[in-house]
Amino acid sequence: MPRNVNSVIVSTMAVFIVMVLASIAPLDWSSYLLHQLGTLLFLALILVAYRYWYISSRSYVLAVIFLFIHIIGARYLYSYVPYDDWTQQLFGVQLGEFFGWQRNMYDRLVHFSYGLLLFNAMVESAKFIFKIRSVKLLIAIALMMNMSSSLLYELIEWGIATTLSPEAAEAYNGQQGDIWDAHKDMALALLGGLIAAAMVLFQTRKRSMIKL
Repeated sequence: MPRNVNSVIVSTMAVFIVMVLASIAPLDWSSYLLHQLGTLLFLALILVAYRYWYISSRSYVLAVIFLFIHIIGARYLYSYVPYDDWTQQLFGVQLGEFFGWQRNMYDRLVHFSYGLLLFNAMVESAKFIFKIRSVKLLIAIALMMNMSSSLLYELIEWGIATTLSPEAAEAYNGQQGDIWDAHKDMALALLGGLIAAAMVLFQTRKRSMIKL
């Protein structure tokens, strides 16, 4: 598959620019830096995947879009992203009031975006690592990668939180008092992956029909 190196270079530079902008007076420096450490580690991972696992430029750019969403969340500690203010200014309506939300839902968007935007990269990585051609089998493996990585993230987040004070742990985790927060996050990541899987199947069948 041909790859557009320029799009990868530009999107990578954009990540650092957005990180610099997000670093202007964040709400809490310690929690912010922990989140941005994750940003750098994830960026390194997708660069390795692009260089050595031959994921496509499109998948790389989709992964970078996910990073943008994450960086904005980190800037506001997830729990305090002022999307209500943004939509009020743009459209004259607050999302929280419109949908009746009792908490800040930005973290849910991040986990859903993880499943949706990273799915192609997971499929292509699985194809390279396991040398599999079957699209259905690759989709199944990618969904397992989605679920297992979501679980691993929640465990790492829990482990980090245990080393912090209760106040710092709450700020870092963004649980907002929901005891089922981790379960819902993983479920939304899986939902995003399932939607992306359906899109991959649709595109595969469409290409097959064109060839016929």
